[in-house]
Amino acid sequence: MTRLLLASASPARRATLIAAGIDPVVAVSSVDEEATLAAARERFGTLEPADAVLVLAQAKAQDVAENMPDELAAADDLVVVGCDSMLEIDGQILGKPRDADDAVARWQAMRGNTGVLHTGHWLMDERTTAGEPTPGRLGAGNGAVLGATSSTTVHFADLSDAEIAAYVATREPLAVAGAFTIDGLGGPFVERIEGDHHGVVGISLPLLRSLLAEIDVTIPDLWRA
Repeated sequence: MTRLLLASASPARRATLIAAGIDPVVAVSSVDEEATLAAARERFGTLEPADAVLVLAQAKAQDVAENMPDELAAADDLVVVGCDSMLEIDGQILGKPRDADDAVARWQAMRGNTGVLHTGHWLMDERTTAGEPTPGRLGAGNGAVLGATSSTTVHFADLSDAEIAAYVATREPLAVAGAFTIDGLGGPFVERIEGDHHGVVGISLPLLRSLLAEIDVTIPDLWRA
């Protein structure tokens, strides 16, 4: 049996996995995102948005893998996935807004506009029970690490000032990258997308499937009994 450990506090990511039949174990990282990105820029130079979210996803997965909760310290069946999302719009990279005023300003720039929601995924195979891998795949016990980014184009509706104020007043935009959701109160304000909507929610199920396949794990392997 293999269990998925989600290195994220995001209820949307957890809900997405549960809806797909997967009950993840959850552990939240203590990564300082700004410091992590600053260190990556110092080492690699300017980061493209797709790379920035991957750097943070990797940091979160590694932090959880290296600091397992006591109840998971002896587990030998875990695959860790870390995720991070950012919205790229008009050449700017946007994570969570600082406060309500920042969320309003963002929506004034986003309304009627188009952005790209990037979600980085980093997978770490922490299983210690070796098995027979499928030819060309990495089996359990190899300590494999791999990652990729899902990028989805998002077309925003042309909201009125009153709609922006009402949406920000719900405080939902303050808790999410890009100051919007597609699976919550913000859904009516997204006219259409090009790409995987799960990636916009926060974890791309097709991309997760592809990453898991590289370590010889299938989605049905993770389904609840």
